[in-house]
Amino acid sequence: MFICISMRSKESKKMTIVDETPVSTNDILVHGARVHNLKNITVTFPRNQLIVVTGVSGSGKSSLTIDTLFAEGQRRYAESLSAYARQFMSRMEKPDVDYIKGLCPAIAIEQKVITRTPRSTVGSMTEIYDYLRLLFARVGETISPISGRVVKKDDVNDVIDAIQQLKHGSKCYLLFQFKQHAHRSVIEELNILVQKGFSRIYLTENAASANNARLLDIEELLEDEGALAKTVFANIAKAYVLVDRIIVKAFEEEDIHRLTDSITTAFYEGEGEMFLEVNETTVMHFSNKFELDGILFEEPVPNLFSFNNPYGACPTCEGFSQVLGIDEDLVIPDKSLSVYDGAVAPWKGEKLSWWKEQFIQHAKGFPIHKPIADLTTEQYNKLWNGTGNALGIHAFFKEVEDNLYKIQYRVLLSRYRGRTTCPDCNGYRLRKEALYVKINNKHIGELCTMPIKDLLQWFTNIQLTEYQQQVAKRVLLEINQRLQTMIDVGLGYLTLHRLANSLSGGESQRIQLARSLGSNLTNSLYILDEPSIGLHSRDTEKLIKVLKNLRDLGNTVVVVEHDELMMREADYIIDMGPLAAHLGGEVIAAGNYTSIIQNKNSLTGKYLTGELRIEPPAHTKKPGNFITVEGARQNNLKNITVHFPLNVFCVVSGVSGSGKTTLVKQILYPGLLKLKGQPADKTGLHKTISGNVQDIDHIEMIDQNPIGKSSRSNPVTYIKAYDAIRDLFSRQPLSKIRGYQPKHFSFNVDGGRCDACKGEGEQLVEMQFLADIHLTCEVCNGKKFKEEVLEVNYKGKSVFDVLEMSVDEALEFFKEEKNIFQALLPLQQVGLGYVKLGQSSSTLSGGEAQRVKLASFLGKGKGHGHILFIFDEPTTGLHFHDINKLLLSFKALIDQGHSILVIEHNTDVIKCADWVIDLGPEAGDAGGYLVYAGTPAGLKDIKDSYTGKFL
Repeated sequence: MFICISMRSKESKKMTIVDETPVSTNDILVHGARVHNLKNITVTFPRNQLIVVTGVSGSGKSSLTIDTLFAEGQRRYAESLSAYARQFMSRMEKPDVDYIKGLCPAIAIEQKVITRTPRSTVGSMTEIYDYLRLLFARVGETISPISGRVVKKDDVNDVIDAIQQLKHGSKCYLLFQFKQHAHRSVIEELNILVQKGFSRIYLTENAASANNARLLDIEELLEDEGALAKTVFANIAKAYVLVDRIIVKAFEEEDIHRLTDSITTAFYEGEGEMFLEVNETTVMHFSNKFELDGILFEEPVPNLFSFNNPYGACPTCEGFSQVLGIDEDLVIPDKSLSVYDGAVAPWKGEKLSWWKEQFIQHAKGFPIHKPIADLTTEQYNKLWNGTGNALGIHAFFKEVEDNLYKIQYRVLLSRYRGRTTCPDCNGYRLRKEALYVKINNKHIGELCTMPIKDLLQWFTNIQLTEYQQQVAKRVLLEINQRLQTMIDVGLGYLTLHRLANSLSGGESQRIQLARSLGSNLTNSLYILDEPSIGLHSRDTEKLIKVLKNLRDLGNTVVVVEHDELMMREADYIIDMGPLAAHLGGEVIAAGNYTSIIQNKNSLTGKYLTGELRIEPPAHTKKPGNFITVEGARQNNLKNITVHFPLNVFCVVSGVSGSGKTTLVKQILYPGLLKLKGQPADKTGLHKTISGNVQDIDHIEMIDQNPIGKSSRSNPVTYIKAYDAIRDLFSRQPLSKIRGYQPKHFSFNVDGGRCDACKGEGEQLVEMQFLADIHLTCEVCNGKKFKEEVLEVNYKGKSVFDVLEMSVDEALEFFKEEKNIFQALLPLQQVGLGYVKLGQSSSTLSGGEAQRVKLASFLGKGKGHGHILFIFDEPTTGLHFHDINKLLLSFKALIDQGHSILVIEHNTDVIKCADWVIDLGPEAGDAGGYLVYAGTPAGLKDIKDSYTGKFL
């Protein structure tokens, strides 16, 4: 549940009504909104339309949409809940707005990567995997790994069908096997059978009894204290109990009833197994156990296919797909070397080189002079598993593990340990019994590794029996619908087993959108926060089509967006401004696209008409040194070699899913860290990384992950400016009198912080079956500090008042304190002048978190060596006006002697780069090629480049 702590503005209460559109009685009317920096505005949201809310970063877009519209929608929904939930309502503050008319149920889809668990995948987030589990449990066939036959249970009808297909007049015996249980003699077993009503024992071997009789009376066997029984059972391996005798004919209904009773008895007494002997020659075996080839298989149920359930998860990796094992990248760090040249790192030294020598000597047919990167899969496996008399790498580590009582072997093993794919489930996360279940020769793990667009094609061509189609009809409808929606929102290149925490903010948001579309809600209010993030301009058109479909279902779609294409296609635009923070919070213009571009006060309109524009630099900086990634072939990359320039502003572009993230974040970044001897994640497949690596002192990945794990983390603590502020307050006269030290002005340690909320300013109420509620602390009223600490003032402001200031206000307030001013200035330079100093890091968008990280590096200045900065879509959440500031920050970093590498789709950023690396031309399998590398000017002439067309 989304709780908004409202703040009444100190601005005048004058109404700001720019929108002259006649208000329909059905429209949503927000009257007198004053949340955060909103200046008592009144604005209309036309119902059943696609509405874009735009404006510079910090102008009040989110305050209007999320903190006012959505928060009030959630509050009204919560009022309809149980008494248990409503007991917290009295403490939930209503958004600071006079009233909202015409509000319908609200759904907010934010751009944050919402999952923290490493178990969550694209399949589980979209609920497609839940439907797949159901499908495999209902129509999947369990295939025996030994014979390749389908495993099935026999039931009464199967036996009756088998009997009815026999030749008329055939004599049949219904039997179950005689079993001697523990602690019982044969005589005791026979007595129990008599008590149950059975009278005959059937022997399949002729020489069973003295007169070669095969059917023996149990009463006779028990005469003379069971003398005959002892003789018979001493000479026979198997015996059966006769349940019924049948002559095959056209059975009447009474005969069927009798057959059913006899077969049921045979199954029960035979503990799931029974036999049918025909004409004393053929024996047919039936089992109502789920077994074949001597293996008892698990019956398919939905939980068998769940890696989040102990019943279905692989017992080795517990459903995580990875275990702690031998890291191949550490064992073979340089794949451009051959075995002969010493590619296997542990096979070095006086003693351990014996392993290399014996492999070279005995590995007949193995190319010992061939680089590891050029080996075939079969040859690579031989190196690890051994071949002929040659012992491989696995045998080497087996010997190391056998000698772990020696400390040198423990040190050796620790050097090559890392996270590797689980050897038992091969990364599919499920126990092997789940992977025996298949549909059209594919198990559920194989389907999850297919790109979504290929998966939809597979489901389109699926071959099912008439019965399977009947059972799976509804499930297949849901799966196909959701897969199609994923493709419509531009995510056809993802796989269902892709980890949710590896997605970008835009991908995560579009997945939530796909899930919401799958529910087919109508008459609802959808609020989306920049859904076009991470989308190439080519794919934005598909997204707009999806949003229009959502609108056509009868919903009102409100989109907070800066994308020009989205604005052109919108039914209605609300432009907030004129600037950020206390200089924003007003509606500058409202209406259709034409009315926005004609409005003289609209900053957005000026950029749309071209009156204001982001100008590319007059001269691009020529790259001198390069870092080269050779033979990149992870995921969809097609064995490409890419040169990354240093000391310049370089952009990696291409359509969504073309391989940008794979190349930069999975190969270049971890590969460079490992070359620097630093810990890193598993590096994607490539031949080698070479070039001027020694010129780089540090590599910094600045992505959209939150800046701090604690909810007390905020921008001013992250950039280390709060230390100077605490020192300043501890030097005030009242602090000296009371003996306050800098620690008393910290909300991270005991002393001056509120004891009730531990400096959080709010208390968490855990709700059963609902999202947790954050409520303002009743002791400090959200001020985080004790009352006596707040009495210490600087220029009439307490430490809490300072934390409530925006960066712009704080710069004006602290202009005489040079160290604080210089520490805060980078936040303004990266376009975050509107952010509050004490704003919780958990409320910052992905783009804002990224720019706070950038500001921390700008603040450090020179003296940290040559840093390679890698940015993942830094324009997230930025208006045209703010992109200018970001580009100036990049220039400042390059002037300090650093290098910048940016993954980006924004054409304004691409045209301002010194060097562009364009991947593509398409997404998924049709991508992964290097389309272009050079200056932005040359990209426009490349026919295969979608980026070039939009430039």
